Amino acid sequence: MSPLDLPAGALCALIGPPGCGKTTFAAQWPDSWRISLDAYRKAASDTEKDLTATTVAVQVQGLFLEARMARGRTTIADSTNVALPDRAGLLARARYWQRPAVAVLFDVPLATVEAQNAARDRVVPVHVVRDFHRQMPTVDQLHTEGWTTVHLASALTTSSTR
Repeated sequence: MSPLDLPAGALCALIGPPGCGKTTFAAQWPDSWRISLDAYRKAASDTEKDLTATTVAVQVQGLFLEARMARGRTTIADSTNVALPDRAGLLARARYWQRPAVAVLFDVPLATVEAQNAARDRVVPVHVVRDFHRQMPTVDQLHTEGWTTVHLASALTTSSTR
């Protein structure tokens, strides 16, 4: 996959279950652009696996998101972002700072996600992966929420914008 041509200062939310390829996709941009709950869990506890560090990781992610949006810096939100409240929080920050809001929806088949997850260093339990996959929004839902541009990771073609 080649990087998207993101508008300057955009917030780009990667949306998909664990193991779908979000972090690999995000690695195409400079490290400074990426905010990641996994990275902040690891910074707080020495391992991405320590879910008890998630509360702190969310706080750190919020601080970095705010700092980057305030400065007009392009930001990649590399977390699952499948839950509506998570996306709503990201979208609210982009709107507050009047930044473009771009979503990349990882429309990866469940069987592929499960296989990729099983091959990772940090394997997420299958029932969790399946639950996240079930929560995936549609392109229409993302547009209704207010994301101005939605890309499908499978095709990297921009869907119609409203």
